[in-house]
Amino acid sequence: MIADDKNMITPDDINSEKQLRIRAHFQNQQNLPLALLAGFGAAIISAIVWAIVTVSTEYQIGWMAVGIGFLVGLSVRLGKGIDKLYSVIGALLAFLGCILGNFFSLAGFIAKEEQINVLSIFGMLDYSKVPSLMIETSSPMDILFYGLAVYGGYKYSVRSISSEEIESVQKSIE
Repeated sequence: MIADDKNMITPDDINSEKQLRIRAHFQNQQNLPLALLAGFGAAIISAIVWAIVTVSTEYQIGWMAVGIGFLVGLSVRLGKGIDKLYSVIGALLAFLGCILGNFFSLAGFIAKEEQINVLSIFGMLDYSKVPSLMIETSSPMDILFYGLAVYGGYKYSVRSISSEEIESVQKSIE
C-alpha cells in the first residue's frame, strides 16, 4: 500500500511534535502563583533594604536597583516559568521594587527629620503629593538604574533548562 503525500509524516514533523511535547512538559511545571508571591516578596524586602541603606548612609546607591532586578528575577524563577509572561512579571515587579525603594526612602527621611517612627509616616502622608515629591527628588540617573533593574527582572525571571533535563524528558516521552 502506498501512502499519499498528505498523510506522510516527515522527520521535521516528528521533531516539531517532540519539541512541542517537551515544551508542554516544562509548561506543566510552571507555577504562576508562586512566581507572583516570591517576586512580590522579593520586591518588598529589597525595597525595604534599599530604604534602610539610603536613609542610614544619607546617600542613594543606584546599583541597589540592579540588585532589586536580580533578586526579583531569581525569585520569580522559583515559579519555574518558561513563558514570556514570567519575564514580564519579573520586569514589572523589579520596577515596583525600585519605586517602593525610593518611596520608603522618602518616608524614612521624613521620619528622621520629624523625629517620629517611620511607620507613623505612612498614616500621615498626603498620598496625592507623593508622585510629585518623588519626581522632585529623583535624578536622571534613576532612569538608567531603573532600566537596569527592569532588564534584570526580565532576564532572570525565566527558568533555565539544561540539555540534560531536555534529554531526560525526551527519553520519557519516546
